[in-house]
Amino acid sequence: MKMINVVVAHGFPDEVTAHIRSAAPNAWLRVYDTHDLSRIPPEVLAEADVLYSAGDLPAPEAAPALQWVQAHSAGVDSLIRHPLFLRAEQAGRPIALTTAAGVHGPNISEYALLMMLAFAHRLHRAFEMKQRRAWSNDRLAFLPSELLGATVGIIGYGGIGREVARRCRAFGMRVLAMRHSERPAPARENSPLQSGVEFVARQDLGGLLSASDYVVLAVPLSPQTYHLIDRDAIARMKADAVLVNISRGDVVDEVALIEALSEKRIGGAALDVFHQEPLPADSPLWRLDNVILTPHIAGITPKYDERAGALFAENLRRYVAGEPLLNRVDFSRGY
Repeated sequence: MKMINVVVAHGFPDEVTAHIRSAAPNAWLRVYDTHDLSRIPPEVLAEADVLYSAGDLPAPEAAPALQWVQAHSAGVDSLIRHPLFLRAEQAGRPIALTTAAGVHGPNISEYALLMMLAFAHRLHRAFEMKQRRAWSNDRLAFLPSELLGATVGIIGYGGIGREVARRCRAFGMRVLAMRHSERPAPARENSPLQSGVEFVARQDLGGLLSASDYVVLAVPLSPQTYHLIDRDAIARMKADAVLVNISRGDVVDEVALIEALSEKRIGGAALDVFHQEPLPADSPLWRLDNVILTPHIAGITPKYDERAGALFAENLRRYVAGEPLLNRVDFSRGY
């Protein structure tokens, strides 16, 4: 039986590396504390059957034996069109790509809830007052709304969307959810009475938007979701609704969003992702007082490596056993 060569281009903590190694004790596991594949000896990449990558991918000719790439991220929109996968597909020996979907659920869902609470309690106005060092006597400007009884529309009901729904239900919110995937929903999601979630058909996106006080975007970026929230979609939102984007910047038509925010046609937006990152200094988003901006940090957590390593270890066990891999990307769908 051929020994499996596994190359990890990420500096996992020792205990996480040990967990990964235990999943395939007969594999040759080589770990490099770098995301730059040029720092890995070419002969090592040439022998690799499996690559754990934080984004950098080898040229097709540099990794002729490669069969599977495990990504360190959940979003792989920047990877799926890489020549590595395209050429392998053309040659009739496709390379599997799996994602870290599910690793981010707890922390990103907390971020989404934080942003909803921040807008509900006018926290951004308190920050403005502090920066001016001027006490505001306009108490009504800080009059909060309540999440209790408010409606959240979650677009994308994967691991992150489900965690957002779980937390929103705990706050007594009405939860609407639109699944992006055409795959059948898990049994627990088929009963709104059981989960407390009302599922909306994809063709009724407008209805979800018009009913929601908060709209949370948790879909992958694909040809089907590019500018999903366009000018027409924004026009369906309530005048005081808040958009929370924790997916990818290009899921939203940023120009249309800026226009709507500038003209106060929606209540506000909390954005962690953008069309261009880093966000340019001349972007109008910096100047809008109804926007909260963060630098693509919603998915960062001290437990990321622990969770990502556990996922990779399970997938490596499955790979060795010939079982289906978790989070395998469907290249035809783009996620």
